[in-house]
Amino acid sequence: MTRVRARGEKVRRYIIDNVGKHPADITRLTVAKFGISRQAVNQHLRRLVDEGALLREGTTRSRRYALAPLAHWTRSFPVSGGPSEDQVWMQDVAPSLGHMPENVAGIWQYAFTEMFNNALEHSEGRTIGVDFEKTAASTELIVFDDGVGIFKKIKAALGLLDERHSVLELAKGKFTTDPARHSGEGIFFASRMFDDFTILSGEVIFSHEYEDSEDWIMEREKYSSGTAVFMTLSNHTSRTTKRVFDKFTADDDDYGFTKTVVPVRLTKYGDDNLVSRSQARRLLARIDRFKLVMLDFEGVDSIGQAFADEVFRVFPAHHPEVSIVEIRANSAVRRMISRARSAD
Repeated sequence: MTRVRARGEKVRRYIIDNVGKHPADITRLTVAKFGISRQAVNQHLRRLVDEGALLREGTTRSRRYALAPLAHWTRSFPVSGGPSEDQVWMQDVAPSLGHMPENVAGIWQYAFTEMFNNALEHSEGRTIGVDFEKTAASTELIVFDDGVGIFKKIKAALGLLDERHSVLELAKGKFTTDPARHSGEGIFFASRMFDDFTILSGEVIFSHEYEDSEDWIMEREKYSSGTAVFMTLSNHTSRTTKRVFDKFTADDDDYGFTKTVVPVRLTKYGDDNLVSRSQARRLLARIDRFKLVMLDFEGVDSIGQAFADEVFRVFPAHHPEVSIVEIRANSAVRRMISRARSAD
């Protein structure tokens, strides 16, 4: 009986984890996965509906299932004279999360307090909103404000020509517009902890998916003010904050954010080619704060001689304490890198 119960729980967990992407064919997928009958799968689906974990709609021939929200609310807080991030965490967010594994709760506490504090101290807005939704499979939190906009603020602080340049700085890590009070690590590490992490601000979207070494930029046609941070995490992940922190610590360090991975393709826009020294300097800005910098050339078809020379000969000559390693470069890019390094 224990074995049968354990198998049933495994089937239901599979349904919960996959129904979001397969609302209309979850029965077929589950039959194929476990080799059981449609009738058996339907019994598990009915149980999940009865327990309030799933919603069911449509007739038998066109039935669809969706995860039911176990908790869903939206609240707003004033920036001036309002609660601090730890107060909102303890009074609003943590009780709604309920009982969760310690590692999952730890990720949420770290990321939520960092994002809410960013909105308090950097947004220059009047109101911060929090939208919370928890299902049986995952939880999504959105922290949004009506302020100046994160990409616009970074652009102004660094004198950048385009808000899209701001995404490259966030992807490197260790950036803050207030270095006296902040380390600039919050957004970088939070973005690496979640299944999906997205920032919408102005006409730009910055997004990162877990275990994807790339960050990516999208442009939106409709302009929006302020900043919205979307964070989604499985309720059952084995991920820990320590594992994420350790991933960005160089091997010869016991502690510290000393390693980063920079998606080189964020340096270019549209059909731009990476050929100039100014583009290279944009890529290299602030990487002297790290011991090990891994330049990810995924999505970069070619680079020019001046760009390669600046990155792989000129910069290392002035910063021998920084190790630059290229990853996922194609043969054309590798040849140009080798040529630049051999120029010495």
